[in-house]
Order: sequence, then C-alpha cells, then structure tokens
Amino acid sequence: MQRYKYRAINSKGRPIRGAIAAASEVDLYKQLQSAGLELVDCSVIGEGGAGSFLSNLTQKKVVLRDVIQFFVQMEQMQSAGVPLLEALRDVKEATDSQRFQDILTDIHRDVSDGAALSEAMAKHEKIFKPLYISLIEAGEETGDLTSSYMQLVKYLKWVDTIQAKIRKATRYPMVVTLVVLMTITFMMMAVVPQIVGFLKYLDLELPWFTVALIDTSNFFVNPTFTVFGVPVYGGLVVLATPILFVMLLKFLRKSSDNIAYKLDALYVASPAFGPLIRKISIARYAQTFGALYASGIDVIKALDSSKATVNNLVMLEAMDVVEAQVQTGSTLSASFDASGEFPSMVVRMVKIGEESGNLTPVLDQVSEFYTHDVNEAIDGMIEMIQPTLTAILGLMIAWIAAGSLGPIYMNLGNFMDF
Repeated sequence: MQRYKYRAINSKGRPIRGAIAAASEVDLYKQLQSAGLELVDCSVIGEGGAGSFLSNLTQKKVVLRDVIQFFVQMEQMQSAGVPLLEALRDVKEATDSQRFQDILTDIHRDVSDGAALSEAMAKHEKIFKPLYISLIEAGEETGDLTSSYMQLVKYLKWVDTIQAKIRKATRYPMVVTLVVLMTITFMMMAVVPQIVGFLKYLDLELPWFTVALIDTSNFFVNPTFTVFGVPVYGGLVVLATPILFVMLLKFLRKSSDNIAYKLDALYVASPAFGPLIRKISIARYAQTFGALYASGIDVIKALDSSKATVNNLVMLEAMDVVEAQVQTGSTLSASFDASGEFPSMVVRMVKIGEESGNLTPVLDQVSEFYTHDVNEAIDGMIEMIQPTLTAILGLMIAWIAAGSLGPIYMNLGNFMDF
C-alpha cells in the first residue's frame, strides 16, 4: 500500500487536506467517499523519500490533549444519540491535527467495514494505548461506550496533570543546574584568568585558596585531552559531564535487567528522589486500577493492566505481590498491605470500601490522596533544590572573590610600606 496526499471537500463544502494509506487511487476515492469526503486531487508520497520526510516534519504531532478532546467529543455526541460512524466522521472533521485526522479516517474506515471500535483503535497503538483499548472493550461488552469515554476522559486528564507535574519536577532542576554550570564555567574561563594576570603582575605571595582557584581555572581553560586531534577543554568537559552521566545510566539500564533493578533500587532509596518516585508510581497504579475497576473489568485483569504504568522495577515487584496475593484469594486491602508500599490509611480506606461494597468511590479518594501527595512532594523538592543550587553558586562567587582579593589584603602592609 502507498501513502497518498489528497485534497477533498467535506459535506459542508469545506476543503480538507490530509494523507492516507491506500492500495490505489480507486481505493483512496472509496475510503474518502465512505468518510463523507469528495476527492479533488491526490498524489503519492514517496516511501522514505524527501516528500515523506517533509510531510512528517510539517504535520503536527498527536499529543495527549488531542486524544482527550477526541474522547470528550465522542462521549458528548454518543450521549446525544449520534450513531458511532457519524460521531467518528464529525469528530474527525473537527480535529485540528492533520496526523490525528488521518488516524481517525483509518478508524472510521475500519469501523464502517465491520470492525469493532476497540479493534480499529488497536491498529494505532502509539496513540491508543492498551489501557484505552481495554476500557473501550469493556464498554462494548456492556453496551455502554459513553461510560467508557467518561472514564477515559477522567483518567487521561489526571495523566495529563501528573505528566505536567513530572516535567516540572525534572526540567526545573535540570535548567537551574545547567545555568549554574554555565555561570561557573564562564567565570572560570573568562573572569578568573583576568584576575590571575593581575595578581601575577603584582608578584604577590599567593595563599592556598588562590592557588586552588588558579589551578581550577587552568583546568577549565586548557585542553584536557584530544578527540580525533581536536582539543577538548575542561570547561566543555564540565558542561558535558551531566549529559554523559544521564546517557550512561540509560545505557546501563537497557543493557541488563539486573543492572536496571539495582539502579531502580538506588533511585527509590535516594533521600531526595526516592519518596517522589514511590508516590508517583503508586499514584499511577491506583488511578489506573480505579479507572479499570469502575469500567467493570475484573480485579485480576485490572491489576495486571495497571502494572504497565509503573516504570520502576522495585515498585513493579511490589505490585506483583499485590496481584499474586489477590490470585491466592486475599482481599484487595490485605494484598495492598502485604506489598509494604501502601500507607496504613490507604489500606484502611480500601478495606472500608470492600466491606461496604462501594469500592469505586474509595479508589477515587485514594487517587486524590496520592495526587495531593505527589503535588506536595514535587513542590517540596523544588523548594529544596533552588536554595541548594543558589548556595553553591554563592560559595563559588565567594571563592573567586576571596581568591582574587585575599592576596591583596594579605599584602596590604607591603603596599603601604612601598
């Protein structure tokens, strides 16, 4: 099959542009016609060629909020009694992202050919995750897709909020650390050499902290080694070290499951990031499980699917314990308690929900509890990082000031005698 770039007109007479895979121009015409579009002209996009590359660059990436908007509109239209195919067509035409519009065109075609909505979505797993498919399948089995849409919207909005918090927790320290490193590098490579030249001109006896400052500046200014005959300066090494360190950790994590587990154990045990990693992992797990359980999916399948949202291997082992305990007949609250990762308050809340037969709202409360906990943990970490990095920069400036002015003050008597 080839990919075609096309121009068409929808039922309202508005021009539509897009790209879609088709066996031929006739197949393309039939696909567009079934989607309520009238083909105007088309051209083949070369596989792997410049046209395909430029098309990928110019097309807007499908983001999570596009998916959220899709499920919101589907819920609204099907709640109003609009048939599935008509709802898909209308939502597709209202979508701003050209790439997402192409995906919805494929889904509309598959559904019109007799495929279930979950089956059509499963062909686009990069956009519609297995968790989304599970919720849609549950809605198809019960005949209540609108409830599945509502659960997905609620879940995805929560995911979007948590992702924004995680980006804030990771990017802010990285940006501030980079600014501090760049400031230190600039001062060591540009400011300190000027001061050193002035001190050499005065021919003063230098204290140890000034000598250390000069040696450090020389490391930043002078080449430390060469790569393919190109000198690499110490300042560039300092700036590149954090990036290389992160890349090394990622490489080691992918190289071996045993190394990945040990690294994840170190992350969880770290005093700064460990509590945050635990809270984010449990928050994702609890929210996902709550959404699946509320949709009517059985507990074992919901627990198994929820584990896919946990990235840390140490935390994943704890979730394996929960699933294994439930499979042996233990209650959900007892299984949470056996994992050792859920606070006693959460265990008691789940136990009350089980005893009252009203577990869904309790799971919502657990999710809210962890969301609030994650927010506080991220804000606390940022509040800790900012003064720490400011103090490091302040100490560096104080060292430079002491190293440059110290020799002058220490030899002030000699200047006065002169």
